[in-house]
Amino acid sequence: MNILDGKFVSEKIKLDIAEEAAAFLAEAGRKPHLVAILVGNDGGSETYVASKMKNCEKVGFQSSLFRFDTTVSEAALLEKVREINADPGVDGLIVQLPLPKHIDPEKVTEAIDPKKDVDGFHPINLGRMVRNLPCYLPATPYGIMLMLEAYEIDTTGKHCVVVGRSNIVGMPMSILMARNANPGNCTVTLTHSRTKNLKEQVLQADIIVAAIGKKNFITADMVKAGAVVIDVGINREPSDQTKSGFKLFGDVDFENVAPKSSYITPVPGGVGLMTIVGLLKNTLASARKEIYG
Repeated sequence: MNILDGKFVSEKIKLDIAEEAAAFLAEAGRKPHLVAILVGNDGGSETYVASKMKNCEKVGFQSSLFRFDTTVSEAALLEKVREINADPGVDGLIVQLPLPKHIDPEKVTEAIDPKKDVDGFHPINLGRMVRNLPCYLPATPYGIMLMLEAYEIDTTGKHCVVVGRSNIVGMPMSILMARNANPGNCTVTLTHSRTKNLKEQVLQADIIVAAIGKKNFITADMVKAGAVVIDVGINREPSDQTKSGFKLFGDVDFENVAPKSSYITPVPGGVGLMTIVGLLKNTLASARKEIYG
């Protein structure tokens, strides 16, 4: 069993991003600029956004954070998105999810300029991804692909089973793994909570991508010997054993699945760190106008 070490790989890639950001600053006279919008004070969202801002600083990006109370109206939030869209000094805009129930996340996502949609959630970027055109890939699937590439994991001809069909991870992951590319060239099965005989489906997998959002959902009896296991889950539970008062669990029962795996990502320390790298690479690409010119 080998650990797919998100910390090691992400730090290595961030060194390259920092070099490229410095070159961009020298040429353009400004830093790549990422803006985040955070609504409310959800603990998980606070942690994710703080990490994104910290990593921007680390690689030499400018970052800005706009905070709104949970009572902010949908109209006011959309107006802020339009204002940021119009700012030529901003390369990337992310709106941290989840949003309060009175705000439609789809409306907010579609309001973001696709050229600044460095999370890769906008329908235009998703559509371009499906057609294998230049686009910003969704940050988490992008990070996973970078991880597979870094460890030189052979995916060609392998059976990849994706568990979870979200537009953020599961669906785009299935498309990327099926692409005629490396990593890619898999035969892909996209499963979800309504899949019949889910255990039998997952047991066939050479590569498992677990993104269903349920603690320890993938158990050892669902994994064949030698499988590559990618755990996208980040499930926060109260704990008196940590300083933060919370402990993170993945969607995979790591302790029991790891001995059966050829490669496996830990939680924390795996996919989450690679997601940030995907976001940073998209922001740099936007600053350089590599996708949309």
